[in-house]
Amino acid sequence: MKVTIFGTGYVGLVQGAVLADVGHEVMCVDVDAAKVAALQAGRVPIHEPGLAPMVQSNQAAGRLQFSTDAAAGVAHGELIFLAVGTPPDEDGSADLQHVLAVARTIASHMTGPRTIVNKSTVPVGTADKVAATVGAALAERGVAIAFEVVSNPEFLKEGAAVADCKRPDRIIIGTASSTAEGQLRELYAPFNRNHDRMVVMDVRSAELTKYAANAMLATKISFINEIANLAERLGADIEAVRRGIGSDPRIGYSFIYPGAGYGGSCFPKDVKALIHTARSTGFAPELLQAVDRRNAAQRAVLGERIVGHYGGSLRGKTIAVWGLAFKPETDDMREAPSRNLLQALWAAGARVRAHDPAAMGEARRIFGERPDLTLCTSPAEALQGADSLAIVTEWKIYRVPDFGELARQLKDRMVFDGRNLYDPAIVARHGLGYSCIGRPPVPPQAGSC
Repeated sequence: MKVTIFGTGYVGLVQGAVLADVGHEVMCVDVDAAKVAALQAGRVPIHEPGLAPMVQSNQAAGRLQFSTDAAAGVAHGELIFLAVGTPPDEDGSADLQHVLAVARTIASHMTGPRTIVNKSTVPVGTADKVAATVGAALAERGVAIAFEVVSNPEFLKEGAAVADCKRPDRIIIGTASSTAEGQLRELYAPFNRNHDRMVVMDVRSAELTKYAANAMLATKISFINEIANLAERLGADIEAVRRGIGSDPRIGYSFIYPGAGYGGSCFPKDVKALIHTARSTGFAPELLQAVDRRNAAQRAVLGERIVGHYGGSLRGKTIAVWGLAFKPETDDMREAPSRNLLQALWAAGARVRAHDPAAMGEARRIFGERPDLTLCTSPAEALQGADSLAIVTEWKIYRVPDFGELARQLKDRMVFDGRNLYDPAIVARHGLGYSCIGRPPVPPQAGSC
């Protein structure tokens, strides 16, 4: 099938590459000429495992192309995907200006029937707005062209987006049109062979399904962080509690790892957008508001713990920070807990030496050049001259450090772990103090190295 995708961010680029990889003819359209030129040259602007070789091989095979020409894109695709950003507005609502602008663009170039597939995460009712926008633009042109608007939300995890797209848990299709449903079934047939993963429903239910899924996962994270804070006050070990409740199949182990709060491009904005949507109907979403408040508080915990350990001031101190991306296997720092931590450390007077396997370029873009930040090329370099270590992102490279070397490098022999990566007893045996989430702080063992 011929497919056009407007937007080459995480969703659009991954979806386009994976569809091309199974044989569809895909054109990705973006207004950012520099990004399109880079993609045409085979340079992928985001860190996503497996994505770059897939883009390059399908370009070489002629199944995947990139363009800034919207008219060519509309002419190319019988299915046209909207995969543009929906950033949060000041009131927490999703900003639909890009989605509706693309809808108008599509309508201005349509010469025949098209099915418009909304892949962007959008509030309930957006498909109606897209349909109204396209209809109004066609009326202004004085033409009558048949079109359908379908909701097909994405459920990709950054860092595993290619695998999620190739082997989806479910394919949600929101439409009342048998024609559109048939087109989407044909499109996704290569991913739907072993058993039927497609769930067809009305458009509004499909739109709400995306928000409900992210809100549920965010709720699990905020819940375990709430219990972790309680565990510390009761002298309990949250890791033991996590194993105890995770063994219940009704709960499971996914998304019950305590830490420094959730971040990224989805959960924070989607929870806020769903709260805004609920309020707009006159409904008070008490649970969702509590989830959002708990996460905001949790993102401050690591910084507060470090500053408190040093008596309220970090002047003259250097803190090594391992991990800047909001999660492993991505360079995305949107709403990353590391940003809260760095601001807290700087406000208390500290200098920071930071490392991340993928997000160094993004950190330079966000923070620029500043005298209290050194971006290091390795975890070991970040430790040089540091008084203590803070761990924010659970990259594999940080999971098995040389604790003896940590004890030799860190002047104050203190590790603040925002992801509970280590066994406290092992850390203590090496003469390090250890402060993590939801577990009693562990002082270094007497007589240790």
